[in-house]
Amino acid sequence: MIPERVSGQVEEYGFGGLVTAIGVFTLIDATTIAAPGGNAVGPRAFPYAVGVLLVVTGVMAIVLTFRGKLGKAEEAEDVDTEVRTDWVTVGKLMAVLVAHLALIDVAGWPIAAALLFFGAAWTLGAVWWRALPIAVVLALVVQVVFASGLGLSLPAGVFEGVPFLDG
Repeated sequence: MIPERVSGQVEEYGFGGLVTAIGVFTLIDATTIAAPGGNAVGPRAFPYAVGVLLVVTGVMAIVLTFRGKLGKAEEAEDVDTEVRTDWVTVGKLMAVLVAHLALIDVAGWPIAAALLFFGAAWTLGAVWWRALPIAVVLALVVQVVFASGLGLSLPAGVFEGVPFLDG
């Protein structure tokens, strides 16, 4: 049996290494994004920022683990081990995600995203008449930010030709 301290170190080194590897992958993959000229902030800016933050976080986790600064194990006092996984909820969330993926090209991002946001919130217990307008507004805001602010083209679908929604 592995002593608890050594086991904690292995897990934390693994976590730091995984976060660092994901950051490096993100940075390398961001170089393949085609960036149109003339934009002050292009489509690579966010992946580069996320990649750098992931690498810094992962390396710091490794350094702190090496220095003996391990995270404290939680006692899990608020975890009920008798509760089973709610597979119906998991299935509903998977169905909403699959519907989102299927609708992006057909109906466009705003409709597919609104369905995703609404379906996930409703599945997790939100009141439908509150979740629906919030989901629609959030989907439209994301569309406008990507299309107008970043110059990235998310499929507009039925909103094709609407100036501020069509990237």
